[in-house]
Amino acid sequence: MPTLIEMVRGVRAMGLETCMTLGMLTPQQARTLGEAGLDYYNHNIDTSPENYANVISTRSFAERLETLDNVREAGINVCCGGIVGMGETRADRIGFIHALATMPEPPESVPINALVPVRGTVLGDMLADTPLAQIDDIEFVRTVAVARITMPTSIVRLSAGRESMSEATQALCFLAGAGSIFTGDKLLTTGNRGEDSDAALFAKLGLRPGA
Repeated sequence: MPTLIEMVRGVRAMGLETCMTLGMLTPQQARTLGEAGLDYYNHNIDTSPENYANVISTRSFAERLETLDNVREAGINVCCGGIVGMGETRADRIGFIHALATMPEPPESVPINALVPVRGTVLGDMLADTPLAQIDDIEFVRTVAVARITMPTSIVRLSAGRESMSEATQALCFLAGAGSIFTGDKLLTTGNRGEDSDAALFAKLGLRPGA
C-alpha cells in the first residue's frame, strides 16, 4: 500500500487524474487510497449477474459489488463496465447494462470492452476460431448506445478490442455515445491502436480530444 500511495501522489503531482485496478478492496484499503487522492477505481462486473458464473469462478458477483460499495464509501469515483462478445446472449448484455444503470449511483466511467480471444485462455480457445460465437459490429455499437441512453451522466469508454475494429465501427461507437478511448500500443496484455492511429482517426472524423 505505501508504494501505491506514492504512485497516486506522484501522478497527481503531474496534474493528471489517477485510476487504479487492484482487484478486491476492503473498506480500510479503499479509505487509504481515497485519502491519498485516488480519483477513480476500476472494478468491472464483466457481464450480467445471470451469466457471471459461466465466466468467472474466483470471485462472486456479490463480492464485486461489495468492493464497489467500499470504493463509493471512500469517496472515490467508480469506473465499472465489462466485456461483451464472450458468447453471451443479448439478454445477458441487457442484464449487464441494467446492473450498471440501476446501481444506487451509476458509475462515473463505464468501459465497454470487446473480448480479444487469447490463445491459452478458456474463452480464447473457444472463440478464436469461431467468430460467429461473438457479437457482430452493429450489436456492439448497440450495446454502447444502450449504455449511453441508460447512464446519461456517465462517460462511456470504448475500450479493449479496438485493434480489430474498422474505422467505420469505431465511428459508429462515437456516434452512439462513446466519449472516451484508451490509447497507446498495448492495453493490459493485448495490442491496442497506437496514438498515431488514433490521432489520424480523430482527424478524419473531426473529433477533438478533450473537447
